[in-house]
Amino acid sequence: MDSIIELLSRQDTWEEFLAYRLLKGRFNWHEFSQADSYVEREAYLPLARKIAGGGGLGVPQKKIVNKMGTGKKRIVYTFAPEEMTLLKLMAFLLYRYDPCFAPNCYAFRRGKKAGDALFDIRRAVGGRKMWAYKLDIHDYFNSIPTEILLPMLAAMMADDQPLFSFFERMLTDGRAVCHGRTVSEQRGVMAGTPTSPFLANVYLKEVDRFFYDANVVYARYSDDIIMFAPDFDTLCRYKEQMATFLRQYRLEVNPDKECVCSPDEAYEFLGFRCHGNSIDIAEATRKKMKGKIRRAAKSMLRWSNTNHKEPEKAMKGLVNRFNRMFFERDDDESLTWSRWFFPVINSTEGLKEIDHYLQQNIRFLSTGKHGRSNYRVDYAQLKRLGYRSLVSEYYHYLRSAADQKRRHEKQKFQIY
Repeated sequence: MDSIIELLSRQDTWEEFLAYRLLKGRFNWHEFSQADSYVEREAYLPLARKIAGGGGLGVPQKKIVNKMGTGKKRIVYTFAPEEMTLLKLMAFLLYRYDPCFAPNCYAFRRGKKAGDALFDIRRAVGGRKMWAYKLDIHDYFNSIPTEILLPMLAAMMADDQPLFSFFERMLTDGRAVCHGRTVSEQRGVMAGTPTSPFLANVYLKEVDRFFYDANVVYARYSDDIIMFAPDFDTLCRYKEQMATFLRQYRLEVNPDKECVCSPDEAYEFLGFRCHGNSIDIAEATRKKMKGKIRRAAKSMLRWSNTNHKEPEKAMKGLVNRFNRMFFERDDDESLTWSRWFFPVINSTEGLKEIDHYLQQNIRFLSTGKHGRSNYRVDYAQLKRLGYRSLVSEYYHYLRSAADQKRRHEKQKFQIY
């Protein structure tokens, strides 16, 4: 089997990668045309040959960005554009190691989605009354100790020494550019880089496997973990086993996101709230989104006042901003908000709450104040501004999915 490092220099590898991304909706046609030209010109060859010859990447930029929907900050790393492109291809090729991971790991797995974790959990619980323990690992990607990770990688990549050597060089470098200065620091697997999700899965591979082999109802998506037990004492035992693993791997739990739920309580995981047969948007997710809407509305009002713009321009700007967030891609690596939630939820209460709050804030921009007078802007005017209701779009999604299923069943029938 060819080394992944060797495949980086092959045009057919790049062409397969571009075709996959196009089929998955990661490109519009303009972006695909640019990428196709990049591959046709073999512009990737100098960097690929450098890597094949034992060279490394440059020094990444360290950026501090706002976490989506909160006032909190997170650290991400980005390499030069051509290096990030090469790392995206490498992440695509790393799926050859997917069989090494346990089925209860759902993050960044080909053919697995976040919704699968919820469906598999519900199937495994099977209506039983079970206790739940939910935890989140603090600053997971950037806090992974590379001296513990590297032996794990060496064992996994025993069949591809050049690939392991590349990661060894990249992970032990420790340099980053921050505010124009080069610093040396603990970077972990560098959140924000295309290969970091794979490396994060490798680090907790044995933890996932332990609970899978023990037949524990357990799911992990990146740094979010949930597990279930038939009684409180058993759950406490699982919790202590997890704590032992995290101490061994020098990881810390985020205390604000750690909770135990009794069998009669709803549990929240990956932004979803599950209670009985209901799957809705989690309370924490609703709160984050409402905070994002509120801050965006205030920002649009300041812009409108400073630049002496008509209120309608600010209103339309707010509508466009959240249409992009909910229904269109913010970047070519992210799922849209609706693509994450629509395939999983079966309740619209959370969507209604967010719809109502966004409508309030669009109307707020008509006067700069919250009050009854804002309702002079009726729903028809919101629609003319381009407003799209989450509830309406959700039901449109359900109808489209049902139509697609009927077409698929009809085709199967015709074949047979």
